[in-house]
Amino acid sequence: MFRLNQLFSIVILLLMCSGGAVLQAADAPAKPELRYYNVIGNSNIFRFINRGYGVNETATPFQRLPREYKDSVRSGLWLDQKMTAGYAIRFATRSSRIGIRYQLLMNFAMSHMAYTGIKGADLYALRDDGVWEFVATKIPRAKDSIQSKVFIEHLDTTRMHEYMVYLPLYDGVKWMEIGVDSAAAITWPQVASPRYGKKLVFYGTSITQGGCASRTGMAGTSIIQRDLDVECVNLGFSGEGRMDTCMARAMARIPDVAAYILEPLPNCTKARTDTVTYGFVNTLRQLRPEVPIFMVECQNFSYNKYNTQSLSGFTALNASYHRWYLKMKAENPKNLYYIDNVNLWGPTQEGTVDGAHLTDLGFYFYAHKMEPYLKAVLEGKPVPGQKKWDKPVYQEEK
Repeated sequence: MFRLNQLFSIVILLLMCSGGAVLQAADAPAKPELRYYNVIGNSNIFRFINRGYGVNETATPFQRLPREYKDSVRSGLWLDQKMTAGYAIRFATRSSRIGIRYQLLMNFAMSHMAYTGIKGADLYALRDDGVWEFVATKIPRAKDSIQSKVFIEHLDTTRMHEYMVYLPLYDGVKWMEIGVDSAAAITWPQVASPRYGKKLVFYGTSITQGGCASRTGMAGTSIIQRDLDVECVNLGFSGEGRMDTCMARAMARIPDVAAYILEPLPNCTKARTDTVTYGFVNTLRQLRPEVPIFMVECQNFSYNKYNTQSLSGFTALNASYHRWYLKMKAENPKNLYYIDNVNLWGPTQEGTVDGAHLTDLGFYFYAHKMEPYLKAVLEGKPVPGQKKWDKPVYQEEK
């Protein structure tokens, strides 16, 4: 009995010393649960941007190629297209909180890329001056296939605000929901950003896909989308950007294209470049002759400067690519352009995680290298820097 009385006295003393904090915490009202809306099936609320195809053309709304291409492409490419690289969701709300939850398709992991880039999600807000600003990221729990997070709390509720969520770069999702206060208004975005109309379509490799951005909003196509206020379709496929003719035909199906940006060389040998470049690019030109095409050189990886054999191979690769460019340009000069690799990833070798795949710094430089060319097309102005590349420049071409 003595011990029970002593224990009771200690508990009372602790409560008195804490100023009743324990009792106050117990009496504090719990925050109401967020109300979650599925991004699919609520087309009056969510604008799904950076897609190349209609939601009914793909096996699920989160895939990047039409369903009938499953039997036309390699299994690795079909797996890659299930990854939601570049996809984003737009909406407006006056909620004090914004949450997200989704189920990962593969719960993928890599040793050289942050989970936040592989399978996280980024929240951006549109400022009054029209600039998109990063707010918060969904940091994935490594072992969980179902991810859930409240991005941010205590938001201004006096007016509607515009938001954008970028989906995982190196994983896919089975479903995704956006959460807001149960009584808060959430609507289709009131500001048309990115602008409605024509899109930029990027085709390439793991680098195009977003490897190895630290966050989903830092892929090169996403930076360009925000900077130029234009939808950017990401058709980058890790290890699979090999200029397959069926991919040229797939890209030609995408409506409202302002330009195609082709950057497949990191996944191509010189022999493959010699063999398939002409047919691949010409297929796209013949199917969509009105759309400008940019052929982008392969960046010399950081170690090429010191590995003479590697440098020689990459120079020969680019020379082959450029040789085909000159042939097609001579046959039909309209709507074909060339982008060199000078400062493509920045003025130094600091823009990669492994000498090849880009960090956020590398993607920043990449975007700002590409934007003057793309902006010229969007504005109907002459494309810069073409005179040098409309004649032989490589030793192999002379």
